[in-house]
Amino acid sequence: MAQSSILFCILALGFFFGVSYAFDPSPLQDFCVADFNSTVRINGLPCKDSASVVADDFFFRGFNVTGNTTNPYGSSTIPMNVARVPGLNTLGLTVARLDFSSGGFVPPHFHPRGTEILTVLEGSLEVGFVTSYPNYKHYNKVLEKGDAFVIPVGLIHYQRNLANGNTVAFGIVNSQNAGVTVISNAVFGAKPAISSDYLSKAFQLDKKIVEELQAKF
Repeated sequence: MAQSSILFCILALGFFFGVSYAFDPSPLQDFCVADFNSTVRINGLPCKDSASVVADDFFFRGFNVTGNTTNPYGSSTIPMNVARVPGLNTLGLTVARLDFSSGGFVPPHFHPRGTEILTVLEGSLEVGFVTSYPNYKHYNKVLEKGDAFVIPVGLIHYQRNLANGNTVAFGIVNSQNAGVTVISNAVFGAKPAISSDYLSKAFQLDKKIVEELQAKF
């Protein structure tokens, strides 16, 4: 039953994005399986000879495995992307399983090149995003089993587990390389570091607190 639910979610979300919200450039052929050995650099990955393409180029196994959530966030992501499935190259699609232990979360972040849909298979998950200047409006919702939520491209968003136990969700973005920028890591973990004097003024924090945050990230 769980496997059927996973398959339905992937197919339904994939159809939604493929028909309505294609973000990456449309492919010009049936497929373009990524050639990881090529030295050519293009916007994406070059295609390998179609004569050498095999079914495994389009295959992924692993969504039945619970992710390792023994980390400070208490969450895990198992991606199905072009790095793991070269047949996804040029198709504008990435899928991921998200696991959350009790109290687990994903810190505020954004995807510069992709709209995301999250759907919950088990548990309870708060999801939310914040609009851009000048309103900075916060939209959030608690998702239960079978619920889904849309995160518009480029907006800061987050997830946190509200269930007493584990939560399992699936995310899909309409890009093979949506990118991810975690706000705290980008601001306090930049290398070389951003001036702590500047950050203390920008965030209205004591300089020592800023330096502690920089040391942490």
